[in-house]
Amino acid sequence: MSRQWRGSQGGALGSLPLPSEDQYLYCIRCGQCLSVCPIYRETLRETDGPRARVALARKVAEGELALSPRLVDNMYECLACGACNAACPVGIKPADLALAMRYVIHEALPQPWCKRPIFHGLFPHPGAMDLALWPLRLYQRLGVQALARRTGILKALPAQLQDMEAMLPPLPLRPLRATLPEVTLAIGPARRRVAFFLGCFQNLLFAQASAATIRVLARNGCEVVTPKGTRCCGMPALGYGERDLARDLARHNIDIFTALQSDVIVTDCATCGSTLKEYGALLADDPAYADKARAFSARVRDISEYLASINILPPRGEIAARVTYHDPCHLVREQKVRAQPRMLLSMIPGLEYVEMSEADGCCGSAGTQLITHYHNSLGVNLRKMENVRATGADLVATGCPGCRMQLAMGARHFGVQVRVLHPVQLLDEAYQAEGAKHT
Repeated sequence: MSRQWRGSQGGALGSLPLPSEDQYLYCIRCGQCLSVCPIYRETLRETDGPRARVALARKVAEGELALSPRLVDNMYECLACGACNAACPVGIKPADLALAMRYVIHEALPQPWCKRPIFHGLFPHPGAMDLALWPLRLYQRLGVQALARRTGILKALPAQLQDMEAMLPPLPLRPLRATLPEVTLAIGPARRRVAFFLGCFQNLLFAQASAATIRVLARNGCEVVTPKGTRCCGMPALGYGERDLARDLARHNIDIFTALQSDVIVTDCATCGSTLKEYGALLADDPAYADKARAFSARVRDISEYLASINILPPRGEIAARVTYHDPCHLVREQKVRAQPRMLLSMIPGLEYVEMSEADGCCGSAGTQLITHYHNSLGVNLRKMENVRATGADLVATGCPGCRMQLAMGARHFGVQVRVLHPVQLLDEAYQAEGAKHT
């Protein structure tokens, strides 16, 4: 972003950077982006589509349109799934443009009072995030959740609150980072040294999945280093216009991992992986970090991407189930990782893989859409769950914690009987079953 503000807010905002012409000027209004946009397919309103966001951003940048509440909401209802970016025949990236406009909005307008405590008080501080989850841990550990679900008392709540409650996975008593050793030795000779980026959601909500990731890496000759000082990757901050905070988080993580002697940096969170691979672009204008950021990003691999590249040991334990796979947007479009998770699933004996229709279609999560744009999020999720149901699968595998929560909510809301988990958990289960079979 390089152009400066010329809009009606003017005055003190004269130096505010805005999207440059090459981000919006060459839109030919062909409408191909509309055919793949989950929100447009849900509402069928032109103003809800990527083409409209491009036009609105242009009008703001050229000083013809103010940042009205409706325009702000328009930029935030985008799921940032990237489908429009991939579909555009002239290279316009409407999803990226919406994120760029969120930065403009953040800089130009007063923000909700709760935004700073959440983004600056929680995300840079893993201990604070852990503490914030204790009421939910008690809700589960004291049996309140089980009682509320069994008695049906939750049905007295508004539908949105019911669905938010349904998103909550079983929480570990302690974050994984608190129990995981900093160095996990390889099983057998160590052939590789891997640095593991343990994301916030994986650490706090899906500890079992990341523990499985560590076991699978160790099983395949990797010594795994999991630094304790890792902070949020920065994606929530970028998604809400907090670009400066995202840069600070990136610098911190780069310093942590640059000090480690490792072959690669692996993560089992699609969103984290996508963001970490963009550190080079995020800090391109920082003379102190530009080179380090590019080197850091070049070493990042998604867990399925990495395992597929090292010829892992084929598991011999069987899992008798039918599985389908949901492509996280940040993995399939941003990282171009599509075949590798399917390859890992196909290696597991007894596991029947069924491809779902529109496997790479967004599930409607985008982190917080169920909270901020409930009806759109639920409508998009319905399409996904109908595709899951049609496969007859017992299991849905996906590599994004946000998708896992959204899919689990959708399964409960729409009555689809499936278990949602990370692909590496199935690989780990197969290895464990192999060991049990030989005892």
